[in-house]
Amino acid sequence: MRVTKEQAEQNRAHIVATAARLFRERGYDGVGVAELMATAGFTHGGFYKHFRSKADLMAEASASGLSQIAARSEGLGPAGFVESYVSREHRDRRGDGCTVAALSGDAARQSAEVKTEFAAGIESLLTALQAPSDTPGDADQRAARTMVIDMLAHSVGAIMLSRACPDDSPLAGEILDVCRKEILASLAHGSSDQPAALGPEA
Repeated sequence: MRVTKEQAEQNRAHIVATAARLFRERGYDGVGVAELMATAGFTHGGFYKHFRSKADLMAEASASGLSQIAARSEGLGPAGFVESYVSREHRDRRGDGCTVAALSGDAARQSAEVKTEFAAGIESLLTALQAPSDTPGDADQRAARTMVIDMLAHSVGAIMLSRACPDDSPLAGEILDVCRKEILASLAHGSSDQPAALGPEA
């Protein structure tokens, strides 16, 4: 039976989603094409009807995962993001979690194509987390961006350090608790440093 164009697109999307989850769980080198296709419900040979190579799939799966975390973060704001992100639930759900925390270490050793997708995805995430400024001057925008980059880097690092410890290690939980508290305190301090908006009669 001939596969329609629409079905082929759905099959491809399903393979990409499966790959994104497996890569987050095990890393790019932790799963082969044959196992990936079997998990998605297809034959090994069918892979090359959709992708030229595993490297192409890695880049597309990364882009997909990164776009998902940016979409889920839209409207949360930095503090809301930290509360959800720097948590035991996120730490333990690697396959459903953030691609940045799961694969940044791997991406650093991959092709320029994968790195380019990561750069674009991280930029989208920063945009989703940076609230529009009431005073949209260059200095204000730079300060807001600096704060969000700092927050994201610390949040990602906290998850990566915690995951490097045994699941039942007291240190794994301590890292999350300490980092979440300190990041939120830093965000609150940064907000308090912003000058109050002047009223129309000032």
